Amino acid sequence: MTLRHFQIFLYVHDEGGMTRAAEKLHISQPSVSQAVREMEEHYGTKLFDRLGKKLFLTVAGEELLQYARHIAGLVNQSESAMRDFADGSPLRIGATLSVGESVFIPLLDRFRKTCRQWVYSYIHNTATLEKALLNDELDLALVEGTIHSPYLKERPFMADELVFLAAPQNPIPRTISDLSQMHFITREVGSGTRELFTRIMTEQGIKPKIIGTYNNSESIKQAVMAGFGIAVLSEQVANHELAAGSLIKFDIPGISFTRTFRIVCHVNKYQTPAMENFIDLCGNFDDYHRL
Repeated sequence: MTLRHFQIFLYVHDEGGMTRAAEKLHISQPSVSQAVREMEEHYGTKLFDRLGKKLFLTVAGEELLQYARHIAGLVNQSESAMRDFADGSPLRIGATLSVGESVFIPLLDRFRKTCRQWVYSYIHNTATLEKALLNDELDLALVEGTIHSPYLKERPFMADELVFLAAPQNPIPRTISDLSQMHFITREVGSGTRELFTRIMTEQGIKPKIIGTYNNSESIKQAVMAGFGIAVLSEQVANHELAAGSLIKFDIPGISFTRTFRIVCHVNKYQTPAMENFIDLCGNFDDYHRL
């Protein structure tokens, strides 16, 4: 199998068909079909199933996809490493919204000042960052949600505590029974905050009354301050509002939301000196933060 075979295979998957893959690659559709057929004959198994007008990976194709991504990623990394000698390619780092709204910018600022490395930064939810790492669109990601792919590895770098938040003028629930009657403003499905909130509520036998779902913490805080309902967010994200008295935090006996921020990368990713420096910085962030 050649690199060209793997590139065509990836395009067919990513574009959902051979015609669109051929258009993207600027080659004929029969050439794409032949490359896929050669791969299936070489491995002795089907890689795609056709359903209607679209192609879908078989189980064997799903397994090959990770190897193909890795091969393509190694090619990109070698090109990037060579370009580094000329113009300094960026370190690509993603972060979830919760990390982005608390420690991400201080980390990037510290890294910029100590390592003088150009960084491309990207903030989205955990599910999106996981996909970007698998597609070699990011080198590292800082997350709090659950990583599902076995092709990604992670290490913890700091603890984070979520708290119940309410407007000071609103009634404050005191028990689990009270909590089940409250209206909640939550993060979107796919975020680590929403995942932890859902798990803890389920463990407590609470089916929360969700009246709003927002993809950022700032809108959630504004809705809570307006008295729409209550929320569960990182205390670090709400520090300013808590200090100003525009939000208050409260406890419910028997319920706590503790999680760990983690650094994630692909298991096959070559760790450049810049990556290693950033990982070390994350590991020592608490020390820097106290300076």
